[in-house]
Amino acid sequence: MAQKNQTAIPLPAGTKPFQVNWRYAVVLTLVHLLALLAFLPAYFSWLGVACLVAGYFLFGMCGATIGYHRLLTHRSFRCSKAVEYTLAVLGICCLQESPTRWVAIHRLHHRHADRQPDPHSPLARLIWGYAGWLFVINRDHWYYENYTRQARDLMRQPFYAFVETYLMALWIYVLHAGLFFGLGWTIGWYTLGDSAGAIRLGTSAVVWGVFARTVVVLHLAWSVNAFCHLRGYRNYDTPDNSRNNWLFAIVGYGDGWHNNHHARQRWAAHGHKAWEVDISYAVICLLERLHLAYDVIHPQTCSGTSDSPHNAAIDTSESRSPAIRS
Repeated sequence: MAQKNQTAIPLPAGTKPFQVNWRYAVVLTLVHLLALLAFLPAYFSWLGVACLVAGYFLFGMCGATIGYHRLLTHRSFRCSKAVEYTLAVLGICCLQESPTRWVAIHRLHHRHADRQPDPHSPLARLIWGYAGWLFVINRDHWYYENYTRQARDLMRQPFYAFVETYLMALWIYVLHAGLFFGLGWTIGWYTLGDSAGAIRLGTSAVVWGVFARTVVVLHLAWSVNAFCHLRGYRNYDTPDNSRNNWLFAIVGYGDGWHNNHHARQRWAAHGHKAWEVDISYAVICLLERLHLAYDVIHPQTCSGTSDSPHNAAIDTSESRSPAIRS
């Protein structure tokens, strides 16, 4: 299919006048600095490497891609609340914001893809679409009233309202780092037999399994946001500049089949051709076979030919419990 012309767009109007988002700037800078400790021999261990690899799939794929993206944002399948909340907590451990804000930003992206007020289109500037948008306050999705409007279905549920109101996302991230340390410490104590070795192995598990893994998953998500709207091929003639990029599809659990996703937003499968491997869809199918997921929106069960960006799979069937607000 012919490539869509890339037309530059201005930065979102909600960012003006520019104001630095110090919360993101400090937290993201700190986690990157801590991740650099992985290059020091003192923090290396094969347990740490194993924690990074396992966490890359457990948190990055199951939490962010399957949980935040395909379940909460687009409602590509349904599951019990126990499974849903577990996936949401795994997503929180990726340090990509709370479920409500993540969903709101992504729905806003789909509703206005590559035009105002898309929060992170690389057509505004490559560095903006990659990560620059995180360091500037965008009033369209920074203020409580604005971003909760995009995710009312989540805010009707006490669990998400509680997480949002009391900044639980940060505490959950800190708690999961503590669990990694406890895992490393326990293994170190029973294999090395001394407290110094146990502390070293616990610290290694945190450096590799939490900080380094977080940075890898963050840059993967940012790469999909940016490069999958600039480089690749198109199976569908969508109004945006989304593209399928095989590299980011491989390392990004299938999310790199981005043009497919923008054309069929509610489909659980992002790989639409036989050779477009989508590991996240395979996991969703496995959950379905285990009766942990149901009402999966498979390509073969869809009668329509397209999904409207304005039908971003918002589930209005949830309990209408009022959102708590500080």
